[in-house]
Amino acid sequence: MRYESIGDIFDSNGQIRQRFTSTVAEMSSAESTRLLPGESWSVAQVAEHIALVNSGIARICAKLLNAAKTSGKLYDGSALASADFVANLRNIADTRLEAPERVRPTGNVALEGSAAKMKDNDIAFGSMRQDLERYDLSEHKFPHPYLGDLTASEWLILSGAHELRHTEQIGRMLALLRR
Repeated sequence: MRYESIGDIFDSNGQIRQRFTSTVAEMSSAESTRLLPGESWSVAQVAEHIALVNSGIARICAKLLNAAKTSGKLYDGSALASADFVANLRNIADTRLEAPERVRPTGNVALEGSAAKMKDNDIAFGSMRQDLERYDLSEHKFPHPYLGDLTASEWLILSGAHELRHTEQIGRMLALLRR
């Protein structure tokens, strides 16, 4: 995972979203709400979780971006992700993590509702893109419960990595559902 620009992150996250969308495209309501043995959440709940996390990340990025804009320092082309962030992200890639309460699904949101919320989150991220590309994001950080203090660009990378992780989980769940 190497990103040369904020645009690279947006492009990657867009491809991940397309993969999510195609993975769930032809799911029935019954499939999306069925709880499989060994799983804590249904596909609809996983999608709700993704939407909740991305909504939170958008708010965090907006907060960090506002701090960067206030400092006025422009982006100089330096790394968008620290070596520690990349290493920590790799270290938890195959680890089952406990979601904090604020991003646990209620189970009351249909798959379509979560997909719509994800589109809203994309609009929120897109509205920040120009400023994310312009300002130095390296000085301001917000803590993640497993990864420590992250910059806005690292949070943006994490949003895609998180969605990919769960899209792969949904793919495995679908394979079991359709046996």
